[in-house]
Amino acid sequence: MTGVSPDTGQWPDDAVEVGRIVDAWGIKGWFKVQPFASDPQALFSSRRWFLRDPEGLRPGAASLPGLLKIVEAREHGELVVARAHEFDDRAAAETLRGARVFIPRASFPTPGSDEFYWVDLIGLAVVNRAGDDLGRVVGLLDTGPHSVLRVLPDGAAGDEAERLIPFVAAYVDDVDLPGRRIQVDWGLDF
Repeated sequence: MTGVSPDTGQWPDDAVEVGRIVDAWGIKGWFKVQPFASDPQALFSSRRWFLRDPEGLRPGAASLPGLLKIVEAREHGELVVARAHEFDDRAAAETLRGARVFIPRASFPTPGSDEFYWVDLIGLAVVNRAGDDLGRVVGLLDTGPHSVLRVLPDGAAGDEAERLIPFVAAYVDDVDLPGRRIQVDWGLDF
């Protein structure tokens, strides 16, 4: 894990927010987590979850630990339920309510070929087949059947300049993560 000291719980350089603790679950210290992905495998891939308070002002508040050492986690409907060392009753688990959950990007499961984590696509340059610069990926939208790249030209401000490019093989020719670039079949006038 990049920049993480397992003993001190030092904040990882590549921390990615993956969910939020919504409440306690049961009486033995378990808590419920709302994952931010439809497939919460990133939560299961790491036994060290880093926390920030709901406002995100600092790594851990007075009553909020900066690091949870997860003993067990499993899916429970659309949520994940988990328990951590040193949290053995409901009252202790309730102190975690609202905490934002982060894990190091290095802990994510390896994606399959032609699969990408959104966090890896944000910030990539987007160019078309003619080599025209279309801008950078500033976010993605989930439309159900597929994702859509939100591309904003460099130096542009506001939604009116934003391009929405479906992230499907018909329009995306190549994703070069090491080169930080996506090539698309998309005109400047779209």
